[in-house]
Amino acid sequence: MLANRQIDKQRSLIGTIYLSLCLLILIQAPGSYGHELNRETAVVRAVREVSPAVVNISSAYEVRKRTSPFSGFGLNPFFDEFFRDFFDPRFERRQQHTSLGSGVIIDGVKGLILTNSHVIQKAGTIKVVLQDEREFEARIVGADPDSDLAVLKIDSKDRLPAIKMGSSENLMIGETVIAIGNPFGFSHTVTTGVISAINRSIRAQDRVFHNFIQIDASINPGNSGGPLLNINGDLIGINTAIYAKAQGIGFAIPIGKARKIISDLIQYGEVIQAWIGITVQNMDESLARYLKVPGNKGIVIKTVEPKSPANTAGMQESDIIVTIDNRKINSIDDYKSVTKSIAAGDTLQAMLWRNGKKITVAIKTKVYPLELAEDLAFRLLGIKVEDLTKKKRKAYRIYARDGVVISKLKKNSYLGRIGAQPGDVIRQIDDFTIQTSADFKKAVIKSRRKNTIVLLLQRAEQGYYITVTL
Repeated sequence: MLANRQIDKQRSLIGTIYLSLCLLILIQAPGSYGHELNRETAVVRAVREVSPAVVNISSAYEVRKRTSPFSGFGLNPFFDEFFRDFFDPRFERRQQHTSLGSGVIIDGVKGLILTNSHVIQKAGTIKVVLQDEREFEARIVGADPDSDLAVLKIDSKDRLPAIKMGSSENLMIGETVIAIGNPFGFSHTVTTGVISAINRSIRAQDRVFHNFIQIDASINPGNSGGPLLNINGDLIGINTAIYAKAQGIGFAIPIGKARKIISDLIQYGEVIQAWIGITVQNMDESLARYLKVPGNKGIVIKTVEPKSPANTAGMQESDIIVTIDNRKINSIDDYKSVTKSIAAGDTLQAMLWRNGKKITVAIKTKVYPLELAEDLAFRLLGIKVEDLTKKKRKAYRIYARDGVVISKLKKNSYLGRIGAQPGDVIRQIDDFTIQTSADFKKAVIKSRRKNTIVLLLQRAEQGYYITVTL
């Protein structure tokens, strides 16, 4: 009887231990499962959400190179260069090149993609590949080399995944950022880093780019045009690989700066510059003393155009611009940086120093009127032009098929001094092909804020490229 009781106690004890072990396993299992979930960080979630909207862009373009018939035979390059000049200049070799980059879908219904301008600037054909390997041929909606941004369009029967626009107005130094792109053809590569600095200016490709975000993640060829995200997966910038000297650092165009440019590219196919109507110059110490400017800060207004927004606002020659929209203006670069991101129709608040007093004016910007372009061209270039007509062709013996003919020339202008004359034909201004006087006016308006422009001038059968300082 006693033995049976001991056996029952042992069985009960074993049962209790078994039940405890089972309960322990059940209790620990959710903890183990929860530990696995901790691996799904904010970065993982952001990448998973945004990756379908990131695309691979490849653009093919043809390069024509004058060469000799002996090219391609494995000879020393010196011989090719030597013999090249003895043969017909039309003897060319055509080479096919491919450029790789990234982009991000910003409108899934319309199929709009945002990327860098330099990714597609020479493109003949543009191919876009999505994460799910669907391929599309894209066309350019608009491109702006000055900001290095471009918008492409692809046609899809289905709605495409699109990214969520964020804000670059409240970026924090040190906050985590995520870059997605296709460096060296490795599609959908993810890198992370932090924001190292904001409002960076860098000089690249003979231009100065302003207001860039600097990050500590490298941006390599192929990353260009891809998205820069915050930890929530919002688009805060477009990565760009224009700075060849960058090692271990990267740069991105803030989405706040890009918004206005994107809107113009979609609506007009180009960026419409806001018109203020002043020319400015930097201020040195002697000029600051003469104008009694405290701290030698600001820039000087040289001229105010009649009937311009600045003229309407009451701005005057010799006024000192101290701030625009609460941003300090200490140089022409500061002025260009601030005004480049302004849209036509925006109202600016400018603080001026005039006769020892600070005053504030409101400037409502406009689109530069096309009817003022003729006077602008005469002021900047010293010329007036007309469309090519049969009468003009005959009178000046013009061989050019398109362009505009110089009808009036200011003798003391740069073009007058180097020997340009009425009857010469302007066929191109920078990258703009000129076919009519309307094209000429638009090109002059667009180029008015540049330091130099390049004209393609034709006389009889000869063409000349001429750089003009404005």
